[in-house]
Amino acid sequence: MRSFTYERASSPAEAAAAAMRTEGARFIAGGTNLLDLMKLEIETPTHLIDVNGLALDKIETTTEGGLRIGALVRNTDLAADERVRRDYGLLSRALLAGASGQLRNKATTAGNLLQRTRCPYFYDTNQPCNKRQPGSGCAAIGGFTRPLAVIGTSDACIATHPSDMAVAMRALDATVETVRSDGTVRGIPIAEFHRLPGDTPHIETTLVPGELITAVTLPKPVGGKHIYRKVRDRASYAFALVSVGAIVQRDGTGRVALGGVAHRPWRVEAADAEMPRGAKAVAERLLAGARPTDENAFKLPLVERTLGAVLAEAKG
Repeated sequence: MRSFTYERASSPAEAAAAAMRTEGARFIAGGTNLLDLMKLEIETPTHLIDVNGLALDKIETTTEGGLRIGALVRNTDLAADERVRRDYGLLSRALLAGASGQLRNKATTAGNLLQRTRCPYFYDTNQPCNKRQPGSGCAAIGGFTRPLAVIGTSDACIATHPSDMAVAMRALDATVETVRSDGTVRGIPIAEFHRLPGDTPHIETTLVPGELITAVTLPKPVGGKHIYRKVRDRASYAFALVSVGAIVQRDGTGRVALGGVAHRPWRVEAADAEMPRGAKAVAERLLAGARPTDENAFKLPLVERTLGAVLAEAKG
């Protein structure tokens, strides 16, 4: 691990300003992803800004009837919150499907959204990776692709986004609240937060330099049956080959988002309208334009079968 300087911020605006003052600065909270990447010298920040003392660890009801989740709320606390379990069961189930109890005790809401891909070539510094070193190439293309993306890919990157929580947030139409270095705040719809790789896969979100996530807001509950199903190689502590997060209403309508198939949580709103017609119709709309490899083409029928199991469960 390379040497770095460190400071504790006293307010969100100060943290954002500090990040702009120092080139190569990064925010740190739980550190469950960042510290691992620093040890491997994939991430090499020159300065760490500790945001743990910013009192962003509350879950509050909004005036619109939704929930405002502070950026520093730990995954364990969020999954266990009575309001989340009652009204946003999809989110609670997705969180509990991720990582391990020890990691969930440390991992934060903002950090979960920002975690980086688990593509094996991203972690192997002996291999070219456009996400790790822009312009170096993508060793995954033509390499081992079984766990990688089948849709929303580019000629520069076929990595997947690893977060379970983000899939639920996408289905729930969350909004990411931030503060910039000049003190201005904004809300970013979760649909616009994560970027597709294009020619710049190293730019993973729409955050600008120095911008700090302060909270994630959920709209008023929509009811229905909330189901999160994760298909993986091991029963625990493994990332999704395919995951399905769905909210299904009594009349068969609803919403669905996928994990494990794209560079960001994958939702196509037009596919939601197909839910009364069944899993095949939804999967066809969700995966239109997919470009799988020979090794991960199995993900296409796996999405349909997993979605079929979710819809069957929703019907009781």
